[in-house]
Amino acid sequence: MKSPVWILAKRELASFFDSLTAYLMLVAFLGFSGFFTWLFGSDVFMRKEADLQVFFNIAKWTLFFFIPAITMKMLAEEKKTGTIELLLTKAVSTRQIVLGKFLACVILVCVALAFTLPYYISVANLGKIDHGATLCGYLGLILMSMTYVAIGIFASSITNNQIVAFLLALFIGIFFHFLFDVFSYETSGFVSQLFANLSMSKHYDSMARGVLDPKDLVYFGSVTLLALFLAELFISNRSKS
Repeated sequence: MKSPVWILAKRELASFFDSLTAYLMLVAFLGFSGFFTWLFGSDVFMRKEADLQVFFNIAKWTLFFFIPAITMKMLAEEKKTGTIELLLTKAVSTRQIVLGKFLACVILVCVALAFTLPYYISVANLGKIDHGATLCGYLGLILMSMTYVAIGIFASSITNNQIVAFLLALFIGIFFHFLFDVFSYETSGFVSQLFANLSMSKHYDSMARGVLDPKDLVYFGSVTLLALFLAELFISNRSKS
């Protein structure tokens, strides 16, 4: 018997591709990342180094904006149409609903990242590339994306308006993406260290450089689980009211 989480994830993935959302996301992501990686600014050729540091820096920002766009409808639309109540009356728990939608979004992001593997192959043919550092960078992108997906799902669980969910996910993400980093430079001592540890950029940039620290894995895992737990809590409270 198939898991309800996987059934829900497949349903959401099908809706992505049926509504052209997946295709638009893939084209936009590859277009932006490809343009800035290969053609504009401090691109691969200007750096004259066989690495994907440029791509990892661009993807960090591209996914920051794209992920809220794919998560905004996850729970907000279900709440607006009332289908969330229908799902909850079936043999599906709130946690399974949240995990199913989370899994669908993560798979879509992973598909988008898989399409960038030709970048990896091309750079490897241009020079001697550090394969370990590159794979670590990709792992960092996946973990960061999982965290932003979880935050987006949480934002979508609060409201039944997709635009509000999109803006709320961006607002929360801004703190993790660079404001905590700014706060850490503007303060000192314990407070500065606290903000630095909360900064997602700090943890992601470390992995993008090829440094695999257990602290980074714990950070991404903790924020992801917390956001998913809060999303489950909001949906559970709604079903009881």
